[in-house]
Amino acid sequence: MYATKSNPLKSLKRSDQMFDEKEIIDGCCRRDKKAQKALFDRYKSVLLGVCLRYSDRREEAEDILQEGFVKIYVNIQDYAGTGSFINWMKKIMINTAITHYHRNLKHQYHHDIEDIRETDISGYEFEMAEFTREELLDVITNLPEGYRMVFNLYAVEGYKHKEIAAMLEIDVNTSKSQYSRARGLIRKKLFELKKERRAHPPHGKQ
Repeated sequence: MYATKSNPLKSLKRSDQMFDEKEIIDGCCRRDKKAQKALFDRYKSVLLGVCLRYSDRREEAEDILQEGFVKIYVNIQDYAGTGSFINWMKKIMINTAITHYHRNLKHQYHHDIEDIRETDISGYEFEMAEFTREELLDVITNLPEGYRMVFNLYAVEGYKHKEIAAMLEIDVNTSKSQYSRARGLIRKKLFELKKERRAHPPHGKQ
């Protein structure tokens, strides 16, 4: 267990930013409300960024964030103090997003996305630096939900297709296929974005 009784969280009269990570974790282990608020305030932005990649609406991402923080508060005593604390929290957010995905599957009608085909733009190379973080995030969040989940888990989080298949309860070949199609759709969208820029360059760059 990370927290120790000999290291109680000091009086939270200082600014939350003045507390080190261990102080906040120890306080959260004791269910200290001020420590929980300090944890939320310090990490909400970076963890919301994770949730946004798995959502198509900001409201959905915020729901995942709130649910994920509840799980963090409940399970924080399981954090052993080894390894990155932020990565431990990110994993909880990802698992929460996956749970959210499974829950939504039960309440959605699905269009047949098997007809989506990768646009033939082979040989076209993109420089990621050409696009802003917001543009790239927008492209990813607008992928069909299954494609978005597989792309994030494989390309961003580094999971293997076998692991993704188990997490999403799909076939390994489905995971591979959805990842390939996600890449194709991303290339298509970035290609269209670049064409749009060339047709309508920013003011002063004509």
